[in-house]
Amino acid sequence: MAGVLPFDDRDGFIWFDGALIPWRDAKVHVLTHGLHYGSCVFEGERVYGGKVFKLAEHSERLVKSGELLGMKVPFTAAEIDAATNDTVKANGIVDGYVRPVAWRGSEMMGVAAQANRIHLAVAVWSWPSYWSPEARMRGIRLNISEWRRPHPQTAPTASKAAGLYMICTMSKHKAEGEGFEDSLMLDWRGQVAEATGANVFFVMDGELHTPTPDCFLNGITRQTVIALAKARGIKVVERAIMPDELAKATECFLTGTAAEVTPVREIGPHTFTPGEISRALIADYEALVRA
Repeated sequence: MAGVLPFDDRDGFIWFDGALIPWRDAKVHVLTHGLHYGSCVFEGERVYGGKVFKLAEHSERLVKSGELLGMKVPFTAAEIDAATNDTVKANGIVDGYVRPVAWRGSEMMGVAAQANRIHLAVAVWSWPSYWSPEARMRGIRLNISEWRRPHPQTAPTASKAAGLYMICTMSKHKAEGEGFEDSLMLDWRGQVAEATGANVFFVMDGELHTPTPDCFLNGITRQTVIALAKARGIKVVERAIMPDELAKATECFLTGTAAEVTPVREIGPHTFTPGEISRALIADYEALVRA
C-alpha cells in the first residue's frame, strides 16, 4: 500500500532471543517451521503513556498459548515482561503497539519438529489512537463471515495461535472488499462468536450480553470491559447468542487490544445506534488505560 512503511524496513530495535538487535536484522529462515506448519503463538498489547496495559496478563497468556501447542517458550512471563519494557524504552515508544511472538525454528522440516528451537521476539511500534470521539461513536459496519470458529476438539482454541487467524484474514479481506470494516464470525454451532480480531457485546434491555468464550479467546480487553460494566452496575450476561437475536439489541460494540471499545452500527441486516452504554464504557476504558 502506497505510503505505508513496510515492517521489515524500519529504524529501531527488536528484542530477539534474549537481546535487543537492530530492527532490520530480526530475520528468520524461509524453512522456519512456524511459517510452514503454524507452530507460532503471539500477543497484541498496547502502550499508553509509555506503559504496557495488562502486560503481565499478556505475557502469561503467551506462555500458556505455547504450552497448548506443545511449545515451551524459553523465557518466563516475568522475563518477557522485562524484555517488553526494555524494547518499549529502547524504541522511545509513548503510545504504541507491542507484538511478542514465539515460534518453532528451522532445525527440522516436517510435521514432526521435536528438535526445533523455540524462538521469542518482541517488536514495538508507535500507534496513537486513530479514532476521534465523533468518528468512534458513528460505529463501524460488519458483514457475517462464511467461515466459522472451530470446535475446541478440532483446534487449540484457547491459544492465541497464528494458524487460527487464517480464516480471520480471509473473512476481513472479503468484508473490506464489500465495503465493510470487519466481519462477524459464528462458531461451528451457528452461534455468534466474535469479530475477526475482537470480542463482541450487545446491549439488550439495558443489559450487556456477550457470547460465552468456549471456542475463542476470552480476551483480556473483554475481561476488563466486563469488570468496568459491573462496576457501573450494568448487568453482564455471558451466554450462547443466536444470530436472529441481534434484532433485539439496541447497541453493539467490539473489544480488543486494537479495537479498544469500538461501537458497531451494522451487522448484516441488523442495525444499532451507539449510545449511552457504549459511550460510558469507552470513557471508562480510556480512563483506566491512562491511569
